[in-house]
Amino acid sequence: MSKQFETFVAQLSETNATLDYFTDFGKIKSNISKISIKLNQLNYLIGKEDLKLAIEELFEENAKAFEVLDILIAVRKNKNAKTFNREGEIVQLDSYFATSDKIYEFIEDTGLGEVFRNKKITNLVDYVFGVEVGLDTNARKNRGGENMSKAVSLIFDKANISYQKEVNSTEFPEITSLGADLKRFDFVIKTKVKTYLIETNFYNGGGSKLNEVARAYSDLAPKINQYSNFEFVWITDGQGWLSAKNKLEEAFSIIPSVYNLETINVFIDRIKAI
Repeated sequence: MSKQFETFVAQLSETNATLDYFTDFGKIKSNISKISIKLNQLNYLIGKEDLKLAIEELFEENAKAFEVLDILIAVRKNKNAKTFNREGEIVQLDSYFATSDKIYEFIEDTGLGEVFRNKKITNLVDYVFGVEVGLDTNARKNRGGENMSKAVSLIFDKANISYQKEVNSTEFPEITSLGADLKRFDFVIKTKVKTYLIETNFYNGGGSKLNEVARAYSDLAPKINQYSNFEFVWITDGQGWLSAKNKLEEAFSIIPSVYNLETINVFIDRIKAI
């Protein structure tokens, strides 16, 4: 490894998480609001010994209340979700919500029946709030990228750097080397001499995604940098890169402008010097 790359790797941050990274309560509240009426109607089943009868009564009153049963087992509404039924056949999960008999089968076979009868839970709206908090952890990876964008924005703002966010490559028709591929750049900074097309990301963990990103940007940078008035800039960070160090080093040798949160000020100084 070159000494410059060794320094870059040593500077990779352990995290870019702020406290709002862990759970998006606004999104959770919105998700629950959309189904709260149906959840409150399903509360009718809690504590009923004869669940089959209770399901029949509620189904006759409002069959649509059962459309939200999937979230009770922590499954997002997904028309492609499938399962084996009692006959060993593969069926759509939502096919269980079509009749009261099937709903009863769903509730019993998932274990919800015991939960309802024994009052393990007392309010399905509160219960689903907890389910949504758990499911929201899957979105943290995306919020890591959002946090990186937010961090870079704050750094640019503090340095009084003018920029645009989320700019499509169609805004630059002169870059014909990109072909028909539509690319959206996280940031674009225009100066008197050059326009900088910037991608940002942050990786807490490893995985094949990192190799794909490094490879894609190694291919993208030369296509842009062949134009003297454009330059591709990659601002990336996170110790997830330690698991893909070789691919990152390869990209580092191909892309002239690679920065992390520690070295981004070097890029800012370059812009200010123009």
